[in-house]
Order: sequence, then C-alpha cells, then structure tokens
Amino acid sequence: MQPTFAEKKIYSVSQLTENIKSILEDNFPFIWISGEISNFKSPVSGHYYFTLKDSQAQINAIMFRGQNRNLKFFPEDGMKITGFGRISVYQPRGAYQIIMEYIEPDGIGALQIEFEQLKIKLSQEGLFDEIHKKEIPFLPEKIALITSPTGSVVHDMIRVLHRRFPGVGISIIPVKVQGDDSVEQIVDAIIWLNKLKNADVAILARGGGSLEDLQAFNSEDVARAIFESNIPIISAIGHETDYTISDFVADLRAPTPSVAAELAVAVKSDLFQQQNMLAKQLSLRFKLYLQNHRHNIENLTKRLITPRKNLDNLKIRLDDFFLRLVLKFKQLIHQKREHLAWRTERLNNVNPNTLVTSYRDILLKYNDNLKSLVVSNLNTKRLTLKEIDGRLQALNPSAVLERGYSITRLLSDKSIILNSDDVSVGQLLEIILSKGSILCRVEKDKQNGKKNDV
Repeated sequence: MQPTFAEKKIYSVSQLTENIKSILEDNFPFIWISGEISNFKSPVSGHYYFTLKDSQAQINAIMFRGQNRNLKFFPEDGMKITGFGRISVYQPRGAYQIIMEYIEPDGIGALQIEFEQLKIKLSQEGLFDEIHKKEIPFLPEKIALITSPTGSVVHDMIRVLHRRFPGVGISIIPVKVQGDDSVEQIVDAIIWLNKLKNADVAILARGGGSLEDLQAFNSEDVARAIFESNIPIISAIGHETDYTISDFVADLRAPTPSVAAELAVAVKSDLFQQQNMLAKQLSLRFKLYLQNHRHNIENLTKRLITPRKNLDNLKIRLDDFFLRLVLKFKQLIHQKREHLAWRTERLNNVNPNTLVTSYRDILLKYNDNLKSLVVSNLNTKRLTLKEIDGRLQALNPSAVLERGYSITRLLSDKSIILNSDDVSVGQLLEIILSKGSILCRVEKDKQNGKKNDV
C-alpha cells in the first residue's frame, strides 16, 4: 500500500544536507587517510585547498593556516601523503570534504601516527591548555638543567646563563635524551626535582634530531610528568622547526636550548641599568613630590589664620550679623505696625461702639430736627387751632346761649324744635340755657304772631 501524501516524510534540501552532515561527522570524527595531491591551491588566506585521490576515487581536502604552518614540507601536485583529519559537509554546495589536521609525506610510518594520536589524546584531556601553564619567575635564584651532561647543549646553556646573569645558581640533572631508559630517566629527574624543591625553574633540553631521536620527548609519561610538575619547565627540544609533545605540555617552549637559557634569566647588566634609571626616576619623582607638597604646605600656611585673627573676624561677622538682625527686626516690626494700624483702622470702621456713637449723633441730629419740626408744626397747628377755635367759638351754641338764647328740643327724641308747628300742646319740652336746662309743658303756641290756645 502506497503511503499517502500526508504520511510521506518530506525533507527540505537543508534538512537532508544537515542529516547527511551529522551522519558523516558522527561516524568519521577523525580518520587517517592516504592519497595523491592534485589541484593544489594556496590563496592569500594561507589555507591549503587540494584534491586527495587514488586510482578509483577522489575527495576534496582543506588544511587551514593554523595547521599547515607547522608542516616541515610544502605540499605539491603529485605528492603522495598520509594525513589525519575529520570529515565535514559544506552545506551551501552539498559537498563533503576532509579537513586535514596533519599531513606527512607517505612512508614516515607509525611513529608519526603515534605522535599525532597522543597529541590529540592529551589535547582533549586539557594538558595543552593555557590555563594550566605556570608563570616563569622573573629572577630565578637557581635553574635546573635536565639534559645530557655531554655534548654542546649543556655548555651552550651554561655559557648563555653566565653571560646574561653571572652568579645565578645552576644545577645539572643528567639524563639520557634518547635511546633505552631515556623516558624513565627524564620522568625520574622531574619527580626528583619536585621532591627536592631545589630550583625555581627547569629547562628540559636536547639538540635536534630525527623523529626517532626525539621519541623520548614524545612519550606520554614524560608529558604527564611535565604537566604534574610544580616547578615551571621550559621545553627546548631540537631545532626551531621541531615540535614534540613536551613542547605542547611545557609551561614555555623555546625554539632552541640557547633561547631557553635567554628566556630563563634576564640580562643582569640591563637590570642594573634599568635599576639605576628607575632609581634616578624615583629620586626625581620623589623630589618633585616633595616640592609639590612643600609648595602646597606654603600655600596652606599662607591661607592659615591665627586663632586671634580668626576670632576677630568672627566677632566682626557676629556684629555685622547682629546689626543686620536688628535692622531686619525693626523692618519687620515696622511692617507689623503698619499692618496692625491698617487692621485697626478696618476694625474701627466696623467697631460697634464707633457705629453706635455715629448712629447716636445721627439720631440726636434727627431728634433735634424732629423736635424743631414738631415745634414748628405745633406752632402752626396752634395758630390754625386758635383760628379755628375763634371761628368755632363764634359758632358755638354755648356762646349764643350766653347771649340769652336757648335751645328747645323734644324730650322724647331730643330733636330740636325750629318751628312752633313741630310741637303740640301738652308735649314735654327741654329748654337748654346757657347754664342748666328747664323742663316744661306746652300750654299754647303762637304761629306767625297769632296765639293758639289748647
């Protein structure tokens, strides 16, 4: 049954290339390979690009500048080599290649292969890491030379040490530098030196030679003894182009034994000259330091004021502050007084006593005006009343009665009789006189001068 489209595992080009890269790099991390160089190129970057082929196949190869600068030969087209490297896939082109870590002309043999394998092993364990490198002392009191007691190497190092720093302590630990027992003697010398602690730095040295001659310094035991040493070790094995495992593990690598001696000590005469120069500089700087401080002290002394003068200045300042304070208080009191007067004036304007007095004056004034008006009005009214009284008195019945007249009215309803026809004989009448009244009965009346008898 064919899988459906949804069930198919579909890779992108990048995914497929990534999987192929992982498979190749995981299964072929580091391999030895041999073949013939062709299409060799070395651009300005310093990297080597070439094709490695045999009669039936070929593979692209790269050797980066950091690795190829340690080669003792220059690769050429047609050269057969054996190399050590790792498989890698260059994803942008989908091409696999081998990145070479080391190559040698074909036929060098097992020693070189063993060297490279040990180098990789110790490197992976961290024996070559800079973090483990011990610092070489600047002025060692005693230097141990681990080398062959015969030959020119030890004499060259002693001559250089005495030339550069006469009087420095030198101890020679004789060992075999090649052949049987050489590894054991070198390891024992390093262990014995650390037990005695009789040196500040050690130089492990020998002259140049073939790969077989330098085999003792490519052994794992020597490498681990150097790594475990508490005394710093300078490695000076062979010539400048020779590299051994000891060079990678040592705290410092020198291209030759003579250079190792130069690196171990400074030039004593140069140190004396530098010491004299530093002493002069120190003396000069100390003089300048003293002059600067003396100048500062003089400036401070000029600025320093005696306590009496300081007290006088403080008194003057105190008096000044006091006068300013008094003036400020006077100004403040004056302002407060003006403010109080303004407030008092405003308060007096609304003071009840002031208002009462003011209204009392107004009231008195109004009272006087009222009295004057009342008196004037009374006088006017009195005159008017007198006039009316006079007129009234002229019309007053009492006044008429006083002249002998009387008023007659009916006794029953008090009506005034004006006509004799209004009465009848026998009716009771009341005659009002000026003084008193008279009750009478009508006996007879006269009408128009004629007598009317009952």
